Amino acid sequence: MSDHAHLIRYLKKQHVLSLSASHGDDLWCANCFYVFDAANMAFWLMTEPDTRHGALIQSNPRVAGTVNGQPKSVLLIKGVQYRGVIQLLSGNREVIARHAYQKRFPVAKKVTAPLWEIVLDEVKMTDNALGFGKKIIWTRP
Repeated sequence: MSDHAHLIRYLKKQHVLSLSASHGDDLWCANCFYVFDAANMAFWLMTEPDTRHGALIQSNPRVAGTVNGQPKSVLLIKGVQYRGVIQLLSGNREVIARHAYQKRFPVAKKVTAPLWEIVLDEVKMTDNALGFGKKIIWTRP
């Protein structure tokens, strides 16, 4: 399996990301459920715009964060650091994302919160299961 395929497989298996947002001196993090859009190297997530991180992403769409599990052994550590640009989804793209999100998280059918897309610019995966300190780097061409 290629490094890129390994990265995509990992991101599709996970379902929670950390999201760091900032504007000026204000900085905040949040955890969000996501669906990974491998074709566009993007995360789809649902969050209200009036949350603290929601307000920040409307002021500054540059975000960063992580996706990781909780292994008990350092030899099994796997995780991703990312940076990208977040935007509110609309139109056909929002319909496609909402369908995928509700399929993965059926409880979301009862929620009217907007969907957002983080278009990834850079991803760095560490996977010690492939060898201690193994890194897989992806950047948008």
